Order: sequence, then C-alpha cells, then structure tokens
Amino acid sequence: MITRFLRTALPLALALFFTGCSTIDSRIREKSAVFAALDAPTQDKIRLGRIEVGFSTDLVYMSHGAPDERLTTTSATGSDETWIYNSYSQEYLGSALVGYRRYVVIDPKTRQPIVYFEPVYDSIYRERVEERIRIIFKGGKVEAIEQVKR
Repeated sequence: MITRFLRTALPLALALFFTGCSTIDSRIREKSAVFAALDAPTQDKIRLGRIEVGFSTDLVYMSHGAPDERLTTTSATGSDETWIYNSYSQEYLGSALVGYRRYVVIDPKTRQPIVYFEPVYDSIYRERVEERIRIIFKGGKVEAIEQVKR
C-alpha cells in the first residue's frame, strides 16, 4: 500500500517541485529562440538579472521573471504597460497576551489539587509588501525603470 503511494506521489511531487521554480536559466530555456538571437553582452546582462531601457518584454521576463502586478495605461498617445515587482517580508510587532494556561498540581502533603493559571503570549507579525521596481513599457520596449533608493 505504502509502496504504491510512493510510486504515485513521489514523481508528482518532484514534477511540481521542478516546474514551480522559475529561475533565470529556466526562463532562458523557455525563450531560447529569443535569447539565442541576442548579442553576448546582452545575454550576460540577462544572466546577471540586469535590464536596460530599450529591452523588450521578453528580455525583462527572462531577466526578472513574471511581474507581481501588471498595469495598463491608456491615453491619447496610446497604451502603455507597467510591470511592478514587489519584495515580501514579515515585520515583528512584538508579543500579545492570547489567554491563560491552566495546570493542576497535586500537593504532596495534603493530596489536594492546586490549580495554577499562567499567561500565554504569542508573537505577532505583519506581512509587508514593498514595491521594489517598476518598469514602464511603450510599444513593447522599456521606456523607464523606477527603483526605490535605499
């Protein structure tokens, strides 16, 4: 029974593990025809995760992956697309009283139960999402790159 489960579940788990990870190399393999047509300095920039004004959406995708958000701006001059990449973290806010724990101890002399209550605290975290980089495309090419200076 367990062997049959392992024979079925293990290949499925491995397939999910390897397909779920998006790396620069996997994205280059995905867009191999586009990558092969590039000159060597541009290929090096993509491998290092760098982008420049004039890059196409395919080059930015290979370098940085899929954006966390995509915005479309429509104006009289046409339609622009903005890709936003975020960073995610947790911020420790402290601890808070969440209740009390009761425990009973038998007094060895009187053989009577003694009930104690002690406070229970738990750590509190807040999820933080910060915009890391914003890439603005006009006509399918990078027109501007906005980054937060730290």
